[in-house]
Amino acid sequence: MRITLLGTAYPFRGGLALYNERLMEEFQREGQSVSINTFTLQYPAFLFPGKTQYATWEKTYSFAIKRRINSINPLNWLIAGHKIKKEQPDIVIIKYWMPFFAPCFYVISKIIKRRRKSTKVIAIVDNIIPHEKRFFDTFLTKLFVRCVDGFVAMSQAVYDDIALFDRMKPRILSPHPLFDNFGTKISKDEALEKLNLNKDDVNLLFFGLIREYKGLDLLLEALADERLKAYPIKLVVAGEFYDDKKTYFDLAERLKIENKVRFEDKFIADDEVKNYFCASDLVVLPYKSATQSGVTQIGYHFEKPMLVTDVGGLSEIIVKGKTGYVTQSDRTSIADAIFDFCSHKPDFSEGITNEKKRYAWSAMTDSIKSLYKTIIDNDNKK
Repeated sequence: MRITLLGTAYPFRGGLALYNERLMEEFQREGQSVSINTFTLQYPAFLFPGKTQYATWEKTYSFAIKRRINSINPLNWLIAGHKIKKEQPDIVIIKYWMPFFAPCFYVISKIIKRRRKSTKVIAIVDNIIPHEKRFFDTFLTKLFVRCVDGFVAMSQAVYDDIALFDRMKPRILSPHPLFDNFGTKISKDEALEKLNLNKDDVNLLFFGLIREYKGLDLLLEALADERLKAYPIKLVVAGEFYDDKKTYFDLAERLKIENKVRFEDKFIADDEVKNYFCASDLVVLPYKSATQSGVTQIGYHFEKPMLVTDVGGLSEIIVKGKTGYVTQSDRTSIADAIFDFCSHKPDFSEGITNEKKRYAWSAMTDSIKSLYKTIIDNDNKK
């Protein structure tokens, strides 16, 4: 079977690229012929809030990553579509995460499928309703779903949201697999030394790009809770700010918790990720809205307990009381959980070891192949 993916991949950086590359590696391991068609231009510079879109490290893959797609050039979409069509893929996978890319993916997919009934487009949907909404989102998403033959959702919330745009095409639910791209665990002592953290502190980790919906402000407010003053807590905020960082620095100062927080305003390179997770005692995701998060799947890989808020699909991933905490999305509930963790020192290791078995990459590839078979079977019945 020939499988190609349209979307982010090396030399672009970030969780989307890592996911796409790891998925294709798994299909290749299973004996499929795979490739990725990624961007020559992903975002125009003025739309990108970070420092750079590109990885600063070298990577090699045993499958082709072809830089073909310019996200804002319709002429390029026609050319890219015809090039991919000549390769006669059986499955075209699109990782859909924001409506900005809908026109590009729609045109390319329509060209690939023209007069080739055996090619099917399957969308893995991160979120079909964006966290940060714009007036044109609904129109663009409706356009995108017209080119898709079937959908994979990674949370129940997204599975249900897909029905707002299409109730007829098949869709399945398959959880986000483990992010095992970052190597094996190192000892906590080694990780603490690398980051110059104190082993006697309760080390909390907020990881990833900082955006308003991720609730870092709620976490900072929770740390100011009177009950937590008795404990040596250190929060490491590891990620690049896509919001005004001064807002968070000023909040920490106003709450008088500057000594409890270490801000590392940078994109964490792949080979450094293990240091942050292995040094942490608790990974905290205080999100105000969510669908699912790749951070939880890094946490499971490194076998760390997590605190998540009960938004989107996060509570589907963390088993309350067994692999961590599920709280309300407010500072008091978050503080309650951190206080419990500091005061009772619960052991979640057995629950984490058992739960992480659910998130094998083979489960995702099996889901995609099963969905493809359903689409073909449905076509044959028409």
